[in-house]
Amino acid sequence: MEVINWSTPAAILEKIIAYEAVHEIKGWDDLRLRVAEKDRRLYGFFHASMRSEPLIFVEVALTDHTPTTIESILSGERERLDPNEATTAVFYSISNCQAGLRGISFGNFLIKQVVEELKRELPNLKRFITMSPVPGLRKWVDTAPELDENTTTLIHALNEQDRDMSEEFKNQNSTQLNRLAIQYLLDAKHKKGGPFDPVSRFHLGNGAHLEQINLWANSSEKGIADSWGIMVNYEYDLKSIEKNHEAFLSEGKIKSSTTIKKLHKKH
Repeated sequence: MEVINWSTPAAILEKIIAYEAVHEIKGWDDLRLRVAEKDRRLYGFFHASMRSEPLIFVEVALTDHTPTTIESILSGERERLDPNEATTAVFYSISNCQAGLRGISFGNFLIKQVVEELKRELPNLKRFITMSPVPGLRKWVDTAPELDENTTTLIHALNEQDRDMSEEFKNQNSTQLNRLAIQYLLDAKHKKGGPFDPVSRFHLGNGAHLEQINLWANSSEKGIADSWGIMVNYEYDLKSIEKNHEAFLSEGKIKSSTTIKKLHKKH
């Protein structure tokens, strides 16, 4: 594992721009916001035989709160934070770089190493969470065998909207959309077992728990196309990672926050 920063060779930085698979890096100025700012970190996983080719990399934002939109992390207009005042490390993008190695869970090793590195550098950090996309939601909706009338009406309304949804529309549809997201994340299953959503399978399989659902969190074209802008915080609670990992693998249990459990039970 190596820290990638503004001093990293340009050939590697160019590959970071090219390989970013979650939130497009729009040139060198955009890359600078992710690797040169004092409250941002980028870590790459390399193999000794491929020193100039990252296998996978993870981008981290250091904050003093749990973010609810990706724009608040990526914006160049945001307020910078002294890393020593940060309480939360946010993993907001994980990109596999080598097509031939897809399916090999390097991310598992990388996340654990990054957590250990951050704890050493910044002992004030208390929480390790993600700001994750929900890439399978709209795909699942298109194939779900039975959706109730209210959900069908909601989906039709969402599909009629463009990226600039009005606040009135959001307020009118937030409760129903949150219900759909909870149903998808906790109940929808893949035909091979486990959650339907690939990002959910990855983080839950690594021992994280589902902490928070964020509606209207990603207004990018990709964010709307994947999940109508929904994003999720998964939390890596260091005291329960191994227990969550074992429960997920052996029993298929999805660990979630008290708030999400209550909403799931209610609906």
